[in-house]
Amino acid sequence: MESEAILNLSTLITNDFAEATELIYKSKGRVIITGIGKSAIIANKIVATLNSTGTPSVFMHAADAIHGDLGLILKDDVVICISKSGNTPEIKVLVPLIKSAKNTMIAITGNKDSFLGQHANYILNAFVEKEACPNNLAPTTSTTAQLVIGDALAVCLLELRGFSSNDFAKYHPGGALGKKLYLRVHDISSVNEKPKVAPTTNIKDVIIEITEKMLGVTAVVENDKIIGIITDGDLRRMLSKVNDFSNLTAKDIMSANPKHINADAMAIDALEVMETNEISQLLVEEYGKYAGIVHLHDLIKEGII
Repeated sequence: MESEAILNLSTLITNDFAEATELIYKSKGRVIITGIGKSAIIANKIVATLNSTGTPSVFMHAADAIHGDLGLILKDDVVICISKSGNTPEIKVLVPLIKSAKNTMIAITGNKDSFLGQHANYILNAFVEKEACPNNLAPTTSTTAQLVIGDALAVCLLELRGFSSNDFAKYHPGGALGKKLYLRVHDISSVNEKPKVAPTTNIKDVIIEITEKMLGVTAVVENDKIIGIITDGDLRRMLSKVNDFSNLTAKDIMSANPKHINADAMAIDALEVMETNEISQLLVEEYGKYAGIVHLHDLIKEGII
């Protein structure tokens, strides 16, 4: 029932949606979003989505508004009122006060002929035929419709602003989501050990280097350039093939031309290279020189995975 109601919303879109979106985009003020009951909870979510995508927004509870919170509305602010019926007592008190302050008002309502619908400058029609609640009482379908309209509004504004993933990262610096957008390989590899051996290093010293640096791998480096890699697996394969490795060197068992990544690349790109090549370590290069190692465990620890 809710999914059918959402599909039907597209048939209710009018020029009011486009004009309301343009109005918010060009506004010098904020977006104040208000509602009562379950609509207030939806208003809170829409505020959060707008704020995180570049449109400054503030939630104002309709009941609190008529008891002092009206003072948070500034002259350039655009007000969005959310109400299924558009006829609740709080809305009937609040709407004339907003109008008298000459703030532009956008209604998200399921009843365009309601008190709210008649007094709003723009109507975003959230009509639903019936609630999913068996008694047709608890706000279910109606709040879902309100939420969808809020998301549509946020996405349209996001596109108008040319809001990029880099902009998104500025507003989401914490948590795994933010890290995927701003964490670079260097941020991780720079705190790791940097195991390296020369191509002429004997196998005993190779084993010591891998063991001491505790990354399960070492780069084979010549003149600061990466020429190969030796992993724990390479050592095991060597031991299964030869009885005497005293004369072997790093160059004899290394894998040449190993996968590597630039230090300035995004950490999420390092993960993609690892997944594509089914490896758990990746050598890091900076200005064409060996700069360290990024390990799959580092990405897990940082929440990239």
